[in-house]
Amino acid sequence: MVGSLASGRWVELFCGSWASASGHFYGSPASSQWTLLGLLRLLGPARGPPSSMGQLPLRSLTMTSFALRWIGGRRRSVITGLVAGASHPCSIWCFIFSFLQNLSNKILLNAVKEFSPLKLRIGGSLQDKVIYGVDPQQPCTPFVKKKSEMFGFSQGCLPMHRWDELNGFFKKAGAVIIFGLNALNGRVHLPGGSLGGPWNSTNAASFIHYTVNKGYTIHGWELGNELSGSGVGARIGADQYAADVISLKKIIDDIYQGFPHKPLVLAPGGFFDASWFNELIKKTKPHSLDAITHHIYNLGAGVDKHLVDKILNPSYLDGEASTFRNLQGILRSAGTSTTAWVGEAGGAYNSGHHLVTDSFVFSFWYLDQLGMSSTYNTKSYCRQSLVGGNYGLLNTATFHPNPDYYSALLWHRLMGSKVLSTNFTGTKSIRAYAHCARESLGITLLLINLSGKTTSQVFVTTASAFTIALKHHIPRTRFNHITRLGRTLAFMREEYHLTAKDGNLHSQAMLLNGNILSVDSEGNFPTLKPMEVDASLPITLAPFSIVFVHIPHFHAPACG
Repeated sequence: MVGSLASGRWVELFCGSWASASGHFYGSPASSQWTLLGLLRLLGPARGPPSSMGQLPLRSLTMTSFALRWIGGRRRSVITGLVAGASHPCSIWCFIFSFLQNLSNKILLNAVKEFSPLKLRIGGSLQDKVIYGVDPQQPCTPFVKKKSEMFGFSQGCLPMHRWDELNGFFKKAGAVIIFGLNALNGRVHLPGGSLGGPWNSTNAASFIHYTVNKGYTIHGWELGNELSGSGVGARIGADQYAADVISLKKIIDDIYQGFPHKPLVLAPGGFFDASWFNELIKKTKPHSLDAITHHIYNLGAGVDKHLVDKILNPSYLDGEASTFRNLQGILRSAGTSTTAWVGEAGGAYNSGHHLVTDSFVFSFWYLDQLGMSSTYNTKSYCRQSLVGGNYGLLNTATFHPNPDYYSALLWHRLMGSKVLSTNFTGTKSIRAYAHCARESLGITLLLINLSGKTTSQVFVTTASAFTIALKHHIPRTRFNHITRLGRTLAFMREEYHLTAKDGNLHSQAMLLNGNILSVDSEGNFPTLKPMEVDASLPITLAPFSIVFVHIPHFHAPACG
């Protein structure tokens, strides 16, 4: 996350946003209406209201169950609650990207276009040391390595000709932009190591003016990078940060006066600290801060030899839920319009780990994070990185996709913005999430098998059948199947099975339904084709595999 702006070296976050949808959540797994499923342990919703939302009145609750029958006679269950009116605008793909490469590279361009449109967040470690070269009378010098300085580099400058080049790329790729501003200008050192004094916004305001005058569209301006709480390299108190956010809001309101749509204001782009974030929210509410952004590297350092063990450990994965839950609790208590974003997440910091964070095994962590974060009403999840480091979605030398790129693309295309409350009973090695299908009828399931030994079969049934069976003590096997109505197109489903090449978790090649995914010689990306399966048959979940399942004929009231 370092480089010289003058030579085109800069750090960009690429983010994507789901279309916003209105609606309200009704019901909670804690509600008494849910306890009739007494044989099931409700583990908490995926992309629905977290259990901490409290007791809310249910309205037109419809449920479907997914009963997992293990080979060897052991049975497990997944129950997915479809809550009428529950809708969730969310965006969950974001990528950090270092523009060391040629912007005309066809694979790079197509990689961005495939998401159509992709939202790009530009920022990173050195953003708080950047001067914007808007004054032609002032020298615009690049970053220089300097060990005595924060992050080992001197202050650097972003020349406007480079900004123009980048915006040309953004327009060609059909992307929209989030830009991270330098939040350290004008600060003074305080006792204890923190920085104080108001933000000097003069240079940033001139840069925003330049951007508007050139006709460049910015979706949002984010203030600062990793300055919250104890900070990384530097820290600023929440009191002062809130005042600076309010100043940025005023600058944007003034410069964009008369525009039909104004950019979002985002902050602080740092690690979650409950008291610090609570203070920022309280002092910027109700409308000065549109999105509060936090970073996640919950696997620890990239040099950790136990990364794979952590990724495949469901208890370890569950640990991050507390961050999402606590942040949502702060937002609800404050009564603010501010929403939560994960502004940057690479899993393992310090560039990740080669053949782990850039290989098939990392999709278990990545897709689980997308499912978990959306459970807690996270509107955007920004992934580090598109290109750069060992956690890049594209190979740093060839730009060919690593497995997580295809995982992100399938999530983007299949998982809609309305979240279904999914609850799973049984082994924790199976992770299950469900959404209304994106731009299609029915629902989409995401099933992740963290076990390398067990093949599972998933049968889909209706909740009404499940409830009747409970009432009359009918053995579960009698309602595992949807009634077979013939192999007609209307009762087929689409399955996308993701596995590692040669079964090697460290492989940088991914198979989709047994076929390797690769870019052709012209830089064109492969078509992600599903296999069609009779919907009355079980979904087979192989060891160490990931399956997206689109069931178009399934009617869920929450999906409209």
